[in-house]
Amino acid sequence: MRPPSVYAKPSCPAACPCDLLRLLHGPHRVASRLVMILLSQHGLSAAQIADLLGYDPATVRRWIHRYHQHGTAGLADRPRSWPATAGQPEAGPADPAAAGAAPRLDHPQAVAALGRPAISLRTLHRRVGEVAAWRRPRLVAKGDPDRDQLLAELHRQLNDLPDGAVVLAEDETHINLLPWVRATWIPHGTRQQVMTPGKNRRRTIFGAVDLQSGQWCYQVTHKAVSASFTCFCERLLAAYPTAPLVAVICDNVIIHHSKIVQRWLAAHPRLRVLHGARYSPHDNPVERVWGALKARLANNPTLTIQGRVRQVHAFFGGRTTAQMLATAAPHSSPWLPEGYVQNFREAA
Repeated sequence: MRPPSVYAKPSCPAACPCDLLRLLHGPHRVASRLVMILLSQHGLSAAQIADLLGYDPATVRRWIHRYHQHGTAGLADRPRSWPATAGQPEAGPADPAAAGAAPRLDHPQAVAALGRPAISLRTLHRRVGEVAAWRRPRLVAKGDPDRDQLLAELHRQLNDLPDGAVVLAEDETHINLLPWVRATWIPHGTRQQVMTPGKNRRRTIFGAVDLQSGQWCYQVTHKAVSASFTCFCERLLAAYPTAPLVAVICDNVIIHHSKIVQRWLAAHPRLRVLHGARYSPHDNPVERVWGALKARLANNPTLTIQGRVRQVHAFFGGRTTAQMLATAAPHSSPWLPEGYVQNFREAA
């Protein structure tokens, strides 16, 4: 009688964990290499074999090369760099959690931290490369613990705005006379040199993007202080003279809710400042505009800070409202409620 199922189940029916790939990479790895040769003889490519058995294609090609040189005898393990300790378990795939227990470990230090398993440095290097990469960590904002409540309140305020109100996202950034250095294409054997100024200078840019039309307003100042922010708010009011209300969403920097700003807002009720969640810079669409600006200014030194400001004016002067919308991508910001996203898409 034909059995009810002709395919093996993904999970092992026994109580023990049956990790087939771990067995093929561990105690039965010589048998796994024989299967590589057999599949290669049946016409499968190294990439297909690697995907089937959980190996890197370079590993499959290396064992095929050894088979061509030494036959099946070349598929056995070569002598280790040091003898295995009695009772020591076989080394399996590299564990990223164990490798990350101590920061900045090179391979000899990682071997010592793992209790010197029966594995060579070359094998450890290959195993770690399968699951990890040597990269610099990335600094991220810690986020606001009251983020959900703040965003819900922001959405309520935006939904209660009168008809014809303008919603802007605002932020500040700094430009330096010292150029930013970014990766670029450089011919082999050479190294691009970026000249540094004798003394660094800095300017602050206030910027705001219309979350529906993409209109961009900005102002270059000497410092990011409350007086500069109120001057920029006056420019925003002048840019929308017929709007019943101009809502400006910004972060929680002190200059956005200082006493000077509060007195100015009380005297200008047509402009309302709204605040997003703290420590959440990625919520602000203007951050992506600053990223595009600094990518353009990277590796481009100038002799004076006035030249750097002219570069800023040239960058914004050559961009249309459609390009600003594409760069800022306001529809992806959690600041906007769902209904406003739909209106934005219709307007775009």
